[in-house]
Amino acid sequence: MGLGFAGLGRMGRRMAANCARAGFEVSVWNRSAAAAEELAAQCGVGVAGSPADLASRCDVVVSMLADDAAARTVYLGNSGLIATQGAATLVEMGTMSPALVAELAACAETCGKRFVDAPVSGATEAAGVAQLLIMAGASQEDFPELEAVFAAMGRKTIWLGASGNGAIMKLAVNMLIHGLNQTLCEALALTARAGIGEATAYDVIENSAAAAPMLKYRRSLYLDERAHDVSFTVDLAAKDMGFALDLARQLGVAMPQSEITLSVLKEAIAACYGGRDMASILSFMKEKSV
Repeated sequence: MGLGFAGLGRMGRRMAANCARAGFEVSVWNRSAAAAEELAAQCGVGVAGSPADLASRCDVVVSMLADDAAARTVYLGNSGLIATQGAATLVEMGTMSPALVAELAACAETCGKRFVDAPVSGATEAAGVAQLLIMAGASQEDFPELEAVFAAMGRKTIWLGASGNGAIMKLAVNMLIHGLNQTLCEALALTARAGIGEATAYDVIENSAAAAPMLKYRRSLYLDERAHDVSFTVDLAAKDMGFALDLARQLGVAMPQSEITLSVLKEAIAACYGGRDMASILSFMKEKSV
């Protein structure tokens, strides 16, 4: 089976590499061609010149794109993945708005293709070692060709039955993560001001009832964010929270804590934190303290 990858950012390049190592015939496309050429040199994947070229080479195309605008560019239009020949199955694994997922699924169906929203949970480290959780907005029996693809990238796939459910579930998961990020940063700022060393406070939190897996794999970022590569930016966190709150308003669900989380993220972005890792909210909260 020919497998395509569109989008080779922090997550996508690792996911594509794992599929190549698993034995798939992988072709890749990226807006910046240098990233595609680099992966080709590392893993022997093919390089496509455009989304249309990628679709023509593959039975399945996976995309890992940053936001709705990027997805629209890659999927829609005369040279997008949907309207061009090839790639009967399209799988978007980034975090998109449920509204865009519905639009892409409808457009794909009109063109005789199938579209699956299958976003992932797990940072770059999990992507690198194929330990992602995959949330698939489809029924497993309808997409047997995707089981091996997902297995090459993740530790578990949860099939959510209907198109769009993957995108909704991803927003719910990320809402929890960003809320935890905010509360953790406040807790560390508080204990630091009280004279408890950050590493010691982190030890306590990491071994407490409040512990979550992200506390372990992101420890180094919280304790020294500037010394490490960015894993997930404040800009992307704000995007996620905005999508979640848009959906909440549509459904009439009150989410007051998430409103506060988004307001802090927006304030941090205004203070030039947007491109920094979301762990930088700790530094931001310290700056806000008087």
